[in-house]
Amino acid sequence: MATEDDVLRILIASDTHLGYGEKDPIRGDDSFVTFAEVFEIANREQVDMVLLAGDLFHDNKPSRRTMHKCMEILRDHCLGSRKVQIEVVSDQQANFHGKYQTVNFEDPNYNVQLPVFSIHGNHDDPAGDGGLAALDILSTANLINYFGRAGNFEKIALAPVLIRKGATKLALYGIGHVRDERLARCFERKDVKVARPVEQRDEWFSILALHQNRLPRGAGVNAKGYIREAQLPSCIDLVVWGHEHECCIGGGMGALPSSVEHEFVVLQPGSTTATALVEGEAKAKHVALVSIKRDTWQMRPVPLTTVRPLVIREVVLRAHEEECDLHSEE
Repeated sequence: MATEDDVLRILIASDTHLGYGEKDPIRGDDSFVTFAEVFEIANREQVDMVLLAGDLFHDNKPSRRTMHKCMEILRDHCLGSRKVQIEVVSDQQANFHGKYQTVNFEDPNYNVQLPVFSIHGNHDDPAGDGGLAALDILSTANLINYFGRAGNFEKIALAPVLIRKGATKLALYGIGHVRDERLARCFERKDVKVARPVEQRDEWFSILALHQNRLPRGAGVNAKGYIREAQLPSCIDLVVWGHEHECCIGGGMGALPSSVEHEFVVLQPGSTTATALVEGEAKAKHVALVSIKRDTWQMRPVPLTTVRPLVIREVVLRAHEEECDLHSEE
């Protein structure tokens, strides 16, 4: 019989874009202030883990100030004496890359109280000499668990991080950003292989975190590719969709299956800081608190209170011709 000790609680966020506008004398610290709020919420709610769905950083090569601020926040909130209640039971060498292929909270030299699992986005993807991402630095420093990096873009193999808390079992999949056209072709060729738990596979709740276009961008020949929900694996229960900045979890959105072909639900957390003057960025921003108990789950949106307000209004000049003396002269 499942008890409260079996409830796996996850705080979900995406697109924190640390370092955005960092040289702005007024808005320079906005991304860091809200990033810290995300972890304050996580510890206040006593979650078991944090899941980030890409674009942790705004730039592929974040400044030293941005990296320093990020590491300060992670150290302040993720290291401590609170006991980690989850365990990873999968082959971690298949889950993580690099020299240290274990989750950070298993390292006896670190007191990790809040595990963070993150994929990369298109802003902070691996590049340059050694094909490293900024997240590799955080991973080596044992501050996050960086997963979901594809080693082969032609044939993508998804090996889940198998996480267990009491009677609740979670299969966590990740796809760090891949060029949309390339990933779409992989799905069409059926070259995305999803490994399933060998034992009692129906008892594992499955989450997929990805960072891709959800809708085409642009128009006509300039339209960019995107990933259709129908292309995603049907075995997934919950999809955490990064990259799209509009928050679509506030007010209970995401409570119903979003695909007519599959039963999975899509959660689109949106960004935690506005990076463009568009209507979607002006909507209220939230993080998602997901609670899983065996094969059932529920989501509660938690509003972010430190986000700088962005107001977008449409002004039709024709409606103010008289009062503003806007008559054209012949």
